[in-house]
Amino acid sequence: MKLVIGGAYQQKREAAMELFGLCEADFADGALCGPEEIFSCRALFGFHEYVRRCMKQGYPAETLAERLAAENPDILIISDEIGCGVVPLSKEDREWRERTGRILCRIAQLSDAVVRVTAGIPTVIKGSV
Repeated sequence: MKLVIGGAYQQKREAAMELFGLCEADFADGALCGPEEIFSCRALFGFHEYVRRCMKQGYPAETLAERLAAENPDILIISDEIGCGVVPLSKEDREWRERTGRILCRIAQLSDAVVRVTAGIPTVIKGSV
């Protein structure tokens, strides 16, 4: 498993495509895809939005890291860093932000490589690419 993380609109997907030799067809969209897609795709962008959808549907998102590692160990996950900035006003958004952060920490632990992208520039913070 590999993780690419960074702020919104930082060209994470473009950096991942270049670093890992992926094309647009390799990606599933976390805002739209179903569970069957994330467990079979090569790459998933918008992981933070997938977690939001899981929470709204009552799906146990806490098990996502381990399930992905077991069922799709070669997946590349791209997620916005949502833990910085202004604390959301709504309880739902605060819970989503915390749960997503905790899941991403676990994914980072399980990943062979973790890359942070800032201003389109990738920096490897774990492993190698």
